[in-house]
Amino acid sequence: MLNDLKNDAEARMKKSLEALGNNFNKIRTGRAHPSLLDGLTVPYYGVDTPLSQVGNVGVEDSRTLTVTPWEKTLVPEVEKAIMKSDLGLNPSTNGGVIRIPLPALTEETRKNYIKQAKAEAEGARVSVRSVRRDVLNDVKALLKDKEVSEDDERRFQDDVQKITDKYIAEIDKALSAKEADLMEI
Repeated sequence: MLNDLKNDAEARMKKSLEALGNNFNKIRTGRAHPSLLDGLTVPYYGVDTPLSQVGNVGVEDSRTLTVTPWEKTLVPEVEKAIMKSDLGLNPSTNGGVIRIPLPALTEETRKNYIKQAKAEAEGARVSVRSVRRDVLNDVKALLKDKEVSEDDERRFQDDVQKITDKYIAEIDKALSAKEADLMEI
């Protein structure tokens, strides 16, 4: 029973770390990367559809993304979706291909992106800690119902704390890697 709770906690903490990785991918660095456009949706026959499902997103060079919609009628919709996004990008259309030049990052935008990355990392830390709190509350309930001993509960608390510390350290490592990536010119 305790092992199930521990495995569940570790799985939930791992999901928090994966979500942080996805959020970090959406923070723009100096290089073009197709995952920058992952969060964008385009109206397609009345339904908001992810951009990756209505066209091909690629990298032309280190500072240019290309989007090739599968239907030419979607070109203006895709352009509109990119302009409305909070990414600060200005696409240009050449026939059926949309080119998105990525402007060079200024010192100020780099610092803002680092603030955003730190906020995302703190959100992941909070998520990991809330998983720890939930699992420890479950064990306290088991202790109250006399289903586990106090020694087992203390050992379990130590184990969960070690798992929590491991994931917090991984979050900090991911944050420092993202900061280094953002500050690279």
